[in-house]
Amino acid sequence: MKKLVIALGGNALGNNAEEQLQLVKHTAKTIVDLVEEGYNVIVGHGNGPQVGMINLAMDFASNNGANTPFMPFAECGAMSQGYIGYHLQQSIRTELKSRNINKNVAAVVTQVVVDKDDDAFKNLTKPVGMFYTKEEADKIAAEKGFTFVEDAGRGYRRVVASPEPQEIVELETVKQLVDNGTIVITVGGGGIPVVENEDGSLTGVAAVIDKDKSSAKLAKDLDAEMLVILTAVDRVCINFNKPNQEEIACMDLAKVKQYIAEEHFAKGSMLPKVEACLDFVEAGTNGQALITSLEKAKEALRGETGTIIKK
Repeated sequence: MKKLVIALGGNALGNNAEEQLQLVKHTAKTIVDLVEEGYNVIVGHGNGPQVGMINLAMDFASNNGANTPFMPFAECGAMSQGYIGYHLQQSIRTELKSRNINKNVAAVVTQVVVDKDDDAFKNLTKPVGMFYTKEEADKIAAEKGFTFVEDAGRGYRRVVASPEPQEIVELETVKQLVDNGTIVITVGGGGIPVVENEDGSLTGVAAVIDKDKSSAKLAKDLDAEMLVILTAVDRVCINFNKPNQEEIACMDLAKVKQYIAEEHFAKGSMLPKVEACLDFVEAGTNGQALITSLEKAKEALRGETGTIIKK
């Protein structure tokens, strides 16, 4: 069976627990559709709204005398992995049973090693958690050493690093499950970011790893045949939202690099997806990448829509 790594975007998960539980039932149908198509499916996912929500709740409780201890950011990421994984595996299991498919599904709490000297730790860019006044932000920064930035006139928010993924700690466990035919949910939110200490132990750090980059790393490490990034659009476009907007059905690596250089892809949305696909395809021999919408995933794998990136 061909190994297929899917990176689920936020539109597949929703913004709160109730909305997510309903949305993942639809997401599960797409995933099981691909299982029925004969693929060995491995699922990665984002956690932006979820980890922010958990961090916000824990910060608020800790700062307002609710007898709640401060919760480090890495632990908030682990919490988000746990409950997103729970929703996904429950919904996928239900969908498998409804189609009489005898297959296991498991979510793996996954750590991803990052370099403690990554430049991202010197240039914090990822806003997380609640909004504060400047006075509140300055007070917390003095007490806890956090960095805050003003966010679009709405107040000050803590920012964390977004470093590059170096190593998936639970990779061998994931491989064993995949080889047994299990549908594995892993590298949730890009993975819990950890740094390796001199004695070989691991320590969680305040960071958010890009889930598309971690999914590309996973696809490379598993020698997958395809990386599929599911997002809000059916196909990648150049000249997006302009009169001369053009959908792209297929790009080779040279064309991808040209479009990146010409700044056709927005930094906060499509660019990291395209770069992750470029990284995966460039590193392998026969692997291809696909960007499409959740709703059109099956059709895209049949070549009816989506954007293929290949050598």
